[in-house]
Amino acid sequence: MRLTTICYIDNGDSYLMMLRNKKKHDINEGKWLGVGGKLEAGETPEECVCREVYEETGLSLDEYTMRGIITFSPSDGSYEYIYVFTSDKFHGQLTECNEGELAWIPKDKLMDLALWEGDKIFLKLLLQNSPFFSVKLCYDGDVLTDSSVILY
Repeated sequence: MRLTTICYIDNGDSYLMMLRNKKKHDINEGKWLGVGGKLEAGETPEECVCREVYEETGLSLDEYTMRGIITFSPSDGSYEYIYVFTSDKFHGQLTECNEGELAWIPKDKLMDLALWEGDKIFLKLLLQNSPFFSVKLCYDGDVLTDSSVILY
């Protein structure tokens, strides 16, 4: 089981997204994602998202909101729990990332990107400013085979 975070940094009309195209053997290669990564031992999701955002973007989060949890269930039987955050209060200078290319993507263009099918489900929830959510995404390889959404 893996514990990870992902953050969608919001500048009003766009989210900061990363095209994963620099890391070898990356399951996300060629896909656009928010920024984030794995929790380290003893780290809270909040500590992790702040650290990962800074490491990947050079930006520091001043405020952030946990928006939901994703249960990622691939067909190999492994699980990943992803804590989803957004932030519209941050500071710093955007830097280059060694995992992919960073770009501000207009919110009305997000669904045109190369995204995981399941990401479209929770991105729509973020864009609709939905309440806290729990999303389960089941995959067989790259194919979304089942999904469920619970809003709180």
